[in-house]
Amino acid sequence: MPRKCIVGGNWKCNPASQKEANALLDAWKKVCNTFDKEKVDVVICPPAIWMYDMKDRMQAMGMAASAQNVSKTGYGAFTGEWTAESLVDMEIAWTLIGHSERRVKYGETDADTAEKVKLGLAAGMNVM
Repeated sequence: MPRKCIVGGNWKCNPASQKEANALLDAWKKVCNTFDKEKVDVVICPPAIWMYDMKDRMQAMGMAASAQNVSKTGYGAFTGEWTAESLVDMEIAWTLIGHSERRVKYGETDADTAEKVKLGLAAGMNVM
């Protein structure tokens, strides 16, 4: 059986408001029936602040919400981090790891990325 294709969109820190993000999802409703959900996973990475709120609407359209990042640590005193286990508890099944700006702007290394992949997979997440 051939692998299922993945199409993903990382919104980064866009759009500027949740109202605009909801308008974007409303516009996508018009095209959501144009892809075969048996052949392709469509994964959207909204800003973390809106991810959980938008998750159910995305799922209703045949798309999945994804975290834009996951912590390389477990639970503990790591302000602002999302653990893989917390994301799974929120029913977020996907995470994006290793993007270039995290490496350039925050100094993340191949070892950091590998640790994030390891933790995401161990928690049962799909990792991009």
